[in-house]
Amino acid sequence: MQTEEKAPFATPFEWIGGEEKVHALVDRFYDLMDLEPAYARLRAVHGTSLDNARQRLYWFLCGWLGGPQHYTDRFGHPMLRARHLPQSIGGHSIGIRERDEWLACMDQAMGETGVPDALRERLRTSFFQTADWMRNRAG
Repeated sequence: MQTEEKAPFATPFEWIGGEEKVHALVDRFYDLMDLEPAYARLRAVHGTSLDNARQRLYWFLCGWLGGPQHYTDRFGHPMLRARHLPQSIGGHSIGIRERDEWLACMDQAMGETGVPDALRERLRTSFFQTADWMRNRAG
């Protein structure tokens, strides 16, 4: 019988290093989006400024990782899929290419900000599941 190795911390939020590390991850994610040609399509859907997106992703990830519920305290349930539908304010069409760009950008940011390998692997899986669920078109 195989057993899954127990995580070294109670929550991914603790494991990643708390709010400071989540903030660093989010900042690097959006910096990469701004700098890397591979993420140009992803960057284009975010409008001229990334400030609002940075703040909201930071708030969201803190809670999603098991830390403070900054996002839900301000806005209630995230309703991720509904908020990203093309017809919603700030929403857009998400297909396989957009999903994969988001995942690649986040994975690069995790690597560059020193997210521990075991946590990075777990987050890759969770991010993929969430990003794939967010798709609102087939292609």
